[in-house]
Amino acid sequence: MAIPFRIDRVLGDRPFAEVGDPALAVDDERRGLLAVAGAHAAVAGMHGFGSTATVGVYGTDDLACRALLRARHPVHAMAFHPTLPLLAVGTGSYDGGYFFEGELLLLDLERGTSTSLIEHELGRQVLGLEWLGEQELRVLTAPPDDWQDKDAWVEGHVAVVRRPDWRAVLPRSITGYDLAGPRVAAPRSDGREDARRAVSSLSTDWDPRSNVRAVEELSDGRIMATLDGIRLESWLPSGQRQWAVPDDTGGGDLVIAPDERSAWVALLRPEWEKRPQAVVRLSLDDGAQLDHLTPPTPVSLVRCSDGLPALAPAGPTGERSGLRIRRGSRIYFRETVRKKGEGNPARMGTWLAAADLEAMPAAERPREPTEAEARRLFPYSWTPGESHMAGPGAETADGGLVHAGTVHHSHGLQPGGSFVARREPTNGEPTWAFRTDRKATGLDCDAKTVYVTYDDGEIVALDLHDGTVRWRRHLAVAAVPAVPTALTVAEPGRLLIGTSDGRLLDCSTA
Repeated sequence: MAIPFRIDRVLGDRPFAEVGDPALAVDDERRGLLAVAGAHAAVAGMHGFGSTATVGVYGTDDLACRALLRARHPVHAMAFHPTLPLLAVGTGSYDGGYFFEGELLLLDLERGTSTSLIEHELGRQVLGLEWLGEQELRVLTAPPDDWQDKDAWVEGHVAVVRRPDWRAVLPRSITGYDLAGPRVAAPRSDGREDARRAVSSLSTDWDPRSNVRAVEELSDGRIMATLDGIRLESWLPSGQRQWAVPDDTGGGDLVIAPDERSAWVALLRPEWEKRPQAVVRLSLDDGAQLDHLTPPTPVSLVRCSDGLPALAPAGPTGERSGLRIRRGSRIYFRETVRKKGEGNPARMGTWLAAADLEAMPAAERPREPTEAEARRLFPYSWTPGESHMAGPGAETADGGLVHAGTVHHSHGLQPGGSFVARREPTNGEPTWAFRTDRKATGLDCDAKTVYVTYDDGEIVALDLHDGTVRWRRHLAVAAVPAVPTALTVAEPGRLLIGTSDGRLLDCSTA
């Protein structure tokens, strides 16, 4: 069956788009290839962050991306195999308290597959790679840990790993014995300047864009977007960028004013910076700042059913992935309450709460609802024993709620632990629930279909009324996998999708 989805237009496209900010580059002159590793960067997943480093392999003649790899740790080393279509990639980082963990990855340039080779669960931080021949790979790794070893930060172990056919090497087949070797000096070098020079020598049009957080269209055809490093940008119907407002961190939630003369933007402020969150109003003529708010507590910025913005409480530290319900007739939020049972320690109870719009005059918005204006509707989790975390959502025309989220687990997201549910507004009972294994990055709906994007690149279209899957596919731009990070239904049959590499996709679904 043909899937009714196509990309009609790409904004923000440019050479080396997939990798963002180049951190390391290695060329293969014989084959006319350049491998570029992007800087390790946060990736949007709902409002929370994961992180990844992307490696792209490009043809130096046409700059087309031939293969792509996404690594969990920063990339420190890369080396093309002398004869086989393989790229060895070494990654790693300090875990913050003890271990130097990482991976030795092998990217097959023809098959487009990657294999993680180190046996140990935490792996090893790989600092250097060099092919000594068709069967021998010289590997420089950091020590396993820095326990009573201050020199672990400037030294490493060098070993030569031999395999008769590197294209047939099995996952996790390189042992600690294979990596054992003499201790040598291993200064941690910075390849960013060399990488930028390498890509600039092939094209000066590259731009380290990343993580579109929100995307909206105006009635005049302009498209507005927030992303990392940019508070707000405007794209003309011609596909030219009209203006952009830089920011040291970037913009997140976006609400266009009903008169389309201004927009409210919630600025991203990572928790570790200890900076207060900021919400700004910007002119849509040129991006000039018109107003500024500093909420006392974390908030989500949402557009309500009357078109006006509101601030929804996003919860205390650790719950920053606040519930974001589009077009709500009320301001919805997830509220955690401490309940004390007789003879029992305090336990957490989580509710869906809401404040009526009538209680908040338009002249006062955007602001948070007061305690007196809000009321608890029903338990946030509909399954006993499960703690549901918040995500994106929307209110349907008949007042129902469709929202995504995950089931909290001490070991991270478990199989089937991600959900999209349609719930009754009176008692919270789910009309239907769709389960999957990946975290949702965006959700919106029209009168018939719920569209959900996931952090592995998948887009799923669900029937609004019964939750059945209408179609599903993985996003690709020019046949190269892409990760969607923002989603808006511009009109029936048309989606706007932002990606982790800073591109804006204008898509048809009919």
